[in-house]
Order: sequence, then C-alpha cells, then structure tokens
Amino acid sequence: MPLFASQIMNGKPHIEQILPKAAIVGGEVQIRGKSFCSDGCQRPQVKFGGLEANLLVSSNHYLVARVPEGAVSCDVMVGNGKRSSNPIPMEIAVAIAENMHPVANPAIDSAGNIFVTFSGSRGQKVPVSVYKIDNNYNVKPFLSDGIMNPTGMAFSRDNYLYISSRLDGNIYRAAPNGTVTVYTEGMGIATGIAFDSQGYLYVGDRSGTVFKIAPDRQIFVFATLEPSIAAYHLAFGADGYLYVTGPTTSSYDCIYRISRTGDVERFFRGLGRPQGMAFDIQGNLYVAASQSGRKGIFRITPQKHCELVVAGGGLVGLAFTDGPAAILVSNQTVYHLNWDVKGKPLVE
Repeated sequence: MPLFASQIMNGKPHIEQILPKAAIVGGEVQIRGKSFCSDGCQRPQVKFGGLEANLLVSSNHYLVARVPEGAVSCDVMVGNGKRSSNPIPMEIAVAIAENMHPVANPAIDSAGNIFVTFSGSRGQKVPVSVYKIDNNYNVKPFLSDGIMNPTGMAFSRDNYLYISSRLDGNIYRAAPNGTVTVYTEGMGIATGIAFDSQGYLYVGDRSGTVFKIAPDRQIFVFATLEPSIAAYHLAFGADGYLYVTGPTTSSYDCIYRISRTGDVERFFRGLGRPQGMAFDIQGNLYVAASQSGRKGIFRITPQKHCELVVAGGGLVGLAFTDGPAAILVSNQTVYHLNWDVKGKPLVE
C-alpha cells in the first residue's frame, strides 16, 4: 500500500501545501492536505516550531493559520489530537529594527547598509529623519537635519541617497557622510523616487504628476496619472518601463507602467492599496498590497499572474539584498527575510 494512503487510513494528518511559504509574524497562511481532524470534527493544532498558531479557518483538508508571536523560520506541522503530520519548512522574517516609520521602500547602499525613514505625521519635526542599519543590524541615526516628512528614497550610482519630502516638495541629496543639500524644489507632494539606467531621477507627485529630472537638474513633466490618497511608489523594470502604484479609495487599484516616451498603460489591476515595489532578475514584480482579504507581498509575473508570496499585514515596501534575501518594512518595523529570490539591481 502506498505510504500516503496508509497515512490516511491510520488517521495521520498530511500537509500537501502551505501558501505562501514565507511570512512575518501575524501573517495568515493557507494549509491544504488530508486528515487534519481525527474524527472529522475535532479542531486540529497547527504549530510553528513549538508555538501553537491561532486557527482562523479549520476543516479536515483546509486550514488558515496566523503566524504566532515569537515564531522564527521553522517546520510547520498539523496535529489532530492523535498524530502529527509531515513537517513543511516555512521562512519567517526576523524583526531587525522597531519604532521606525517608513511609508515606502527601504533603500540599500552598495555596502549592504539599510536606510529607513522616520516619516512622522504631516508637519511633524522628528529628531532623526533617516536611520542606517548596518550588516550587524546596528541601528544608528543617519540624518538628523530636520527633513520634514521624508518619504521616498533612492541611491544614485555615486552612492548618494536621494530623499523626497511630501511636505515641502523638495528632493534632498545626502552624501555618504550624512551631509545634506537640496537637490531640487517644487515637486508638489513628492513621494516615490527612482533612477533610470541613464541617471535621470523620476519623482511621483501624488497629486497626479510624474516628474523627470535630468542629471543637469532640468525638470520635465514625464507623465500624468490619477491622484493618490497616499503616495506614488516607483520602480524600474528590466524592460525599461517605469512602474507606478498609487493607492486610491478603491480596493481594485492599478499598477501602471510608463514607457520611455511617457505613454501610460495599465499593467495590472485588482490589488487593494498597492504600495512599495521591487523587481527580481527574472522580471517578476513584487508589491506590498492586499487582494481578496489576503495581505502581504504579491508577485506578479510578466504574464500578469499574481500570487501572494509573503503573508503579513501592514507591509508598505521591500528591497532585495545580495543574500539573496529581502528587507521588508511595515509602518513601524523593519524585517529581514531569508529568501531564494535574487533582486534586480536598483542602480545599474
């Protein structure tokens, strides 16, 4: 008799699939399999390592479990009161910094240092506007110059950090030693920023404009989009298109892409409040969003297939390291996730 059939007959639960395969604490994962309830009625137990998870949905073949507080990367097992299932490995992101306030993607420099904003409420003056997290996860102030409401960040080829302010509409330029100058002004409600392969800087004004700034600081209107209630988030794909999210009051928002000549098209529609984005080397787009009640990081292939790949509420952005790994951010916390995804370089 095949092993799987004998397991079912013996009442041994069997996990066939866990989706997604990565999460942050509090993320909701789906577990599919067989014989989760020993008598068809008894509520099973789901354990992440030795920690029991809260079950949101429970049946003999389908479970939805919330990743418990304190969980780390581990094997997930289902118990039915009599026996335990086969183990399935799960990657759980580790919190590396808390009490932050990012509202968009983190930024990573050429040495692997992570930069995260403390954006604050509108008009709030904070003592540190940008923090630096080194390779040992030591958190130190990087900019204490009073940039108001820092929002988007991007590194240039020369390793200078550019920061937008959604309050004053300025783009600031920070040297590696933390010296800050105003790079350009008048960018409206400046939010997401990104560099193209030729060194042009693009700035999303959430009231409806994407600006293009030449290396000599000439400013052009690159494209016009629907206004956003929060921010524009920008990322360049390997195809040379600029991808833009701008959450609205709809739960069925678009991801736009803009050609080199400024032509706008809808790339994907159907996400709720899509925010920060990043690409892998295969051309897949990763975006912090929600869909049909599920929240986290979604992967959208060039063929526009969308799936949840990291479960977790409250995520606003991500960036890939050379690990390969990813840095995820919520409005308060920075996470490190070991992940077998190789990110596209942000500066080429």
